Amino acid sequence: MTSQPQVLPHHDRGAGDRPQLSFAIPRRGKPPRHLADLSLAERSEVLREAGLPAYRAKQLSTHYFARLTRDPEAMTDIPADQRHELAELLLPELLTEHRRLEADGGTTVKMLWNLFDGVKVESVLMGYTGRTPRATLCVSSQAGCGMACPFCATGQQGLTRNLSTAEIIEQVRAAAVSCRDGEVPGVERLSNIVFMGMGEPLANYKAVIAAVQRMVEPAPEGLGLSARHITVSTVGLVPAIRKLTDLAIPVTLALSLHAPDDELRSQLVPINTRWSVGEALDAAKEYFDATGRRVSIEYALIKDMNDHAWRADLLASELLRRGRGWVHVNPIPLNPTPGSIWTASEKHVEDEFVARLRSAGIPATVRDTRGSDIDGACGQLAAQD
Repeated sequence: MTSQPQVLPHHDRGAGDRPQLSFAIPRRGKPPRHLADLSLAERSEVLREAGLPAYRAKQLSTHYFARLTRDPEAMTDIPADQRHELAELLLPELLTEHRRLEADGGTTVKMLWNLFDGVKVESVLMGYTGRTPRATLCVSSQAGCGMACPFCATGQQGLTRNLSTAEIIEQVRAAAVSCRDGEVPGVERLSNIVFMGMGEPLANYKAVIAAVQRMVEPAPEGLGLSARHITVSTVGLVPAIRKLTDLAIPVTLALSLHAPDDELRSQLVPINTRWSVGEALDAAKEYFDATGRRVSIEYALIKDMNDHAWRADLLASELLRRGRGWVHVNPIPLNPTPGSIWTASEKHVEDEFVARLRSAGIPATVRDTRGSDIDGACGQLAAQD
């Protein structure tokens, strides 16, 4: 019996079948103003305009960022008659948990959130035990995604809207509370953030960068996380990569490449029709040169499609042409999504692909596919009930 083909022949795809990129943000109401959207000075001004003591902004911010609470009753250093008014002004409820699924003995938790307008997004919290316990949150920056990558469940949804800075930060705060309260076995503290949830982070550049700044600033401005423990992923929006480079925040840049040649990548990652493999890799190398932060190349291994040994050789050649020591490749076994004809590479093919990279001197580590049985792994987030 002939197996189902893994690659759709290019000549069988009409113009109407080609993935459609979307940068236009559908018009929707704005989320309520939240202190995480504002600097400490701006929070103080909001209270001043409301006739409240401006210094309460620092107290309110300390409760939110250092103590991880938005509960007015827990703010005992603020007069009881002011707590709720302050919370209404600067701590509106932005996310409500709709559903929580666990896998891997409770160390992988997928949370489905309801936003203020009924839109749903997902984030995934992963705990790692061992000599150095840590917890990583895979955070969403958009509801849906406009990049239209055909092997990604989020990309097939299309773009619903951008998330605000505070909606991103609220996912992080909630995950930090879960870690602190012992809800993830073996870990006590949230340490790592990866912008690899729903959406293309650099298509929501302003809110994502503001969220990163809130994450790294110490309380009461922000959460006080290490920038070196934050990864911002992109499919290759070259102008935005260059803006991130100029900003000089030492986060890790992850480039979702998925193919080393333009012909295939344009089918897998439609943004490649605007910025080619070479342009994306050049921008990534410039990021390394400016920050000293090694770039991650994300590469979903898809059976019979992009997993050929010659493509591993071509990938190595493209990376080495730009120097050594600037990049690390993360091959990712493709995670299944509903209705997709594509599947992960066979193990021996994956092993050969990785071996070819390593023999060329390119560091490569196969990504752990945590949470695939709860549709919480890379490419599976779709925010479905």
